[in-house]
Amino acid sequence: MMLKFIAKEIQFLKTTGEALDLSPPEAYYSDLLTQPSKEFEIFARRIADTCASQKTFTTAAIQIDPTAPEESIDRANDIFHACFHSVLDEDRGIWECLDPFTAIFVFWDYQTTAQGKKLLGLLNEKISQALNTKLLMGTIEFPFHDFPVEEMAGCALKALDHAAFFGPGHTVEFDGLSLNISGDRLFQLNNIDAAIAEYEKGLSIAPADINLLNSLGVAFGVDACLDKAMEFFEKARKINPEEVMVIHNIGLIHRINDTNDSALAYLKKAHGINPDVFEIELLLGHLLFKEKEFDLAIPHLDDAIRLKPESGTAFRIKGQIFLKKEDAANAATQFNQAVKLNPNDPQALSGYARAMALQKKNLSIALSFAKKSLDLDPKNEQYKQDLKKIQNIQDRIEETNQDRSIKSA
Repeated sequence: MMLKFIAKEIQFLKTTGEALDLSPPEAYYSDLLTQPSKEFEIFARRIADTCASQKTFTTAAIQIDPTAPEESIDRANDIFHACFHSVLDEDRGIWECLDPFTAIFVFWDYQTTAQGKKLLGLLNEKISQALNTKLLMGTIEFPFHDFPVEEMAGCALKALDHAAFFGPGHTVEFDGLSLNISGDRLFQLNNIDAAIAEYEKGLSIAPADINLLNSLGVAFGVDACLDKAMEFFEKARKINPEEVMVIHNIGLIHRINDTNDSALAYLKKAHGINPDVFEIELLLGHLLFKEKEFDLAIPHLDDAIRLKPESGTAFRIKGQIFLKKEDAANAATQFNQAVKLNPNDPQALSGYARAMALQKKNLSIALSFAKKSLDLDPKNEQYKQDLKKIQNIQDRIEETNQDRSIKSA
């Protein structure tokens, strides 16, 4: 399996950021579930003790805009306290400050969901007006599916992270996308098993959610469970046969399994749906290069460069194509750009060294690049052979020059 290929060159396509078309938050409050602060631990114990007997209650994580004036931030704790007691009281709820910007509230003793939302809206309004700043809010009402009381505080934090994608002034009720975002955060932290559990929990809420199905497939793919990954990608494809990220990911699974004909078929379909996705164009260019379809590969690699000019991989593959076409000058141009973008790409360094050696130009630089490629990948036999060939070329040129010097003397 080409898991190295996945990790370093072509990624599975994920969805949360693209689906929202917004930037993720700078800090994730759901991190407190794996690295709890003292304040969160205190609140978690309080909610477990206080709410176990409540049939219905609402949990809300509220954050003031971190860019608010310093005076507002300094007053936030007092305002949280005052507004909580003006809307509720200690017999109807609890709250805790998590940091200078953020508090978490729980309240109960209301008759209907509509009444609970009205109280929440009033609390939001009073805090926002008192501090003269916009708020982010993540909420969840218990009961929620089969989630236990103990998870309500964490779910509110996940909803707060979800709201942060939209920026200050937004409120989000916890849902399947909140769990997709939480799973993506765990995935980002390389906690794949926890991410899988989070995506599966999301699917228990929204079993036909393509984002969650795709995210679960990606997690299984990165965890080398390719059959499981394909299972979830296929489920997503049945829901929407034109979903480009899913088609790309199925193509990538076929690439990893070395079924290149199938991989090309899926990737060409993905390209036909959307020709402006970097990962699709790069993988198509790579596969066509491997199939020796050089003239077909180059337009896709050019598109990959257009879409993501800061990535050196497409330049490197173009360099490899020009080497195969025995066009050392153009190969050197492409490898030069690849090395500028990634000075530690051993394939680009080795290819650049070969291109210079074939032109008998800059042999000392070629030799240093060949040595560096071998330092980066000491077990690579091709790099060893390249280094030896370039050293021999340089030695022969030096011998020829010495002979000429002797004769001219």
